[in-house]
Amino acid sequence: MTDQLRPEAFRQRLNEYLEAVSGRPVTITALEPLPGGSSRDSWLVSLRSGDAAEKLVLRRDLATAADDRALERDQEFKVMQAAHAAGLKVPRPRWYCTEPLILDAPFVIMDFIEGYSLGVDVVDRPELADARAALPEQLGEQLARIHALDPNAHGLDFLPAPRPGFSPAQEALAQVRAQLLKLGVYNPIFAFGLRWAETHLPAAGRVTLLHGDFRVGNFLVTPDGLNGIVDWEFCRLGDPLEDLAWACLRDWRYGRGMLRFGGIARREPFLQAYERASGQTVDRQALDFWEIVGNLRRAVTCLVQADRHLSGGDISVELASLGRRSAEMQLEMLRLIDEQGV
Repeated sequence: MTDQLRPEAFRQRLNEYLEAVSGRPVTITALEPLPGGSSRDSWLVSLRSGDAAEKLVLRRDLATAADDRALERDQEFKVMQAAHAAGLKVPRPRWYCTEPLILDAPFVIMDFIEGYSLGVDVVDRPELADARAALPEQLGEQLARIHALDPNAHGLDFLPAPRPGFSPAQEALAQVRAQLLKLGVYNPIFAFGLRWAETHLPAAGRVTLLHGDFRVGNFLVTPDGLNGIVDWEFCRLGDPLEDLAWACLRDWRYGRGMLRFGGIARREPFLQAYERASGQTVDRQALDFWEIVGNLRRAVTCLVQADRHLSGGDISVELASLGRRSAEMQLEMLRLIDEQGV
């Protein structure tokens, strides 16, 4: 909560906004901060209108951003609308507001859906054992459907895309260089990783819509399996192998490093499910390249997150703690490069 907008005012303004957009009397009965996530300020909103009770989720911008190319709230809303209309497992988006005077920052409101999202819960809870067995198939199928969405057919022409003359891999590496320059970080491990990637670029493949942050932590999981995919603010156009590899980074395994796919399964069942649903063959060698680049990007992003705290823009112990995680991703990147033997 910002210093300018105290809890009482936040609740009152939100209540008034919900009445205005829904066209009915509304009483907020509970307003609770949601755990997890460092890119947005998230709240569970319980409300009553007449005899009907309802739960919504509000996600509001913070003062700083982890990525300059992250979508605005109205853009994220449109992506979620397209995904929901296509029958994907995404919470139904309800409203968005880009006027900062309402709640001091732009926000989006969506339906609340049940499920565990915290990675440690997804990989460890005994009651989710059957879900973990089902998730590789479910997530492979959902990701194939995300990649099949036609951005032009859904009016998503605002999505970030590789610049003309840049392959998705070249664009990704250029973004890493730009982030390091902005941070003023000069690190021999990053220099080595960038040089390795630039000399081992895969052949340019398909360019599709990407979720952009497809990983354990952004999946809502019940004992029956996948119930929802959230956090669409990094959606963009790129190589579909980016999404596949991102889901396999060590940072999303939550202590179960031997299970390459998000700490819940081996990588291969997930890839095979994706291949069955998409009709595309996954180039494992190119996928390994993207996993190395994913660790490089995640290592730099951790420094960006820490800088959001250190700069005073968003004071947060969580953001500060992410800075030390960068070393873990750097080590993983070096380990994977060593495995390549080139």
